[in-house]
Amino acid sequence: MPGSLEGLKVLDLSRFIAGPLCAMQLADLGADVVKIERKGKGEDTRQNKPQLNGESLYFLSFNRNKRSLALDFRDAEDQALLRRLIAKADVLIENFRPGTMEKMGCGWDDVKKLNPRLIMVRVSGFGQSGPLSQRPCFDAIAQAMSGLMSISGQPDGPPTMAGTFMVDYASALYAAIGTLAALNARHSTGRGQLVEATLLESAVSMLISAIPEQAQLGSTMTRIGNIDRYSAPVNSYQTRDGDWVYVSAGTDTLFPRLAAAMERTDLLADARFNTYHARLENSRAIDKEVAAWVKTRTAQDVVDAMDRAGVPCAKVATIDEVLENPQLKARNQLVDIEHPAAGTYTTHGVTVSLSDTPGTIRRPPPLVGQHTDEILAEWCGIAPAGRP
Repeated sequence: MPGSLEGLKVLDLSRFIAGPLCAMQLADLGADVVKIERKGKGEDTRQNKPQLNGESLYFLSFNRNKRSLALDFRDAEDQALLRRLIAKADVLIENFRPGTMEKMGCGWDDVKKLNPRLIMVRVSGFGQSGPLSQRPCFDAIAQAMSGLMSISGQPDGPPTMAGTFMVDYASALYAAIGTLAALNARHSTGRGQLVEATLLESAVSMLISAIPEQAQLGSTMTRIGNIDRYSAPVNSYQTRDGDWVYVSAGTDTLFPRLAAAMERTDLLADARFNTYHARLENSRAIDKEVAAWVKTRTAQDVVDAMDRAGVPCAKVATIDEVLENPQLKARNQLVDIEHPAAGTYTTHGVTVSLSDTPGTIRRPPPLVGQHTDEILAEWCGIAPAGRP
């Protein structure tokens, strides 16, 4: 069954996470994604640990369903070859520091003349313009600068970054959304356009209501740990066996179910807890009641009791437990890929489900330059013997 984006030609010049993950989303949906890498070592993250049989698991996580073509970005002939490829592409993705593509003669003003239908996707820390455009940026820098770090962590602890590269992931998804929007617009206009996604702006977009709270109410959002900012009781609680469960029962519908499951219907008559607003004002008090009840039970006992009561609840899983999750297995979200060098490894599946044109995993992540000859033949009609 063909993928939704079958026939779409994508050049992926990006590195690290945000750009490659954007390209991988398009690849999973059927696009022909060509990853252009430096001759020799390829993308920097190929060196990252941990490694499986000498192949970086970090790199393998963001580059499946792609083919690799190796070029020397400093070589004039290879730059000319890159421009020939750009002239054939539908989408070009890059995340170099602003100005780098321009130095290669491949800035937006250059490439749109080469290919008026091209959609150029630029992922950067701060954007192509503005006073900070030339500053280097990584995920944690964006978390810090955006304020996300200041609202993450325990109230009496330091600002804390997320346990994963959430800003890179968000930026990748925004870039993919922008790409699809630009492709749709091209259907009616016949023209491509420039798409930008930045780490700082992606991070700021995840601040919930912090911006209007500050601007209109003068209230500064702070760190509150694992409780919910807007309802109670919602928190992680430690069980008798030392595990943790997360219980979400903050609404006026869910709280009576929790109270019944705890055999504490007296809480419903307590003026501190009998309404949504009262519980929010007395969140510490109701948290103590729930924590005390959870502490007398195992994690499985709590999860089972909440399931029977219809209250959202989950054990805080460790990664080894995630690999055994029956829901993920049932929906093909844990898959094995056979790689020519790394061997077989387990990774996440195609996240978005489409009924008629589902995404698929058709290729393992490529070796450096593995498909150079076949890509040049297909895209540019250059036979291996004609390679400079």
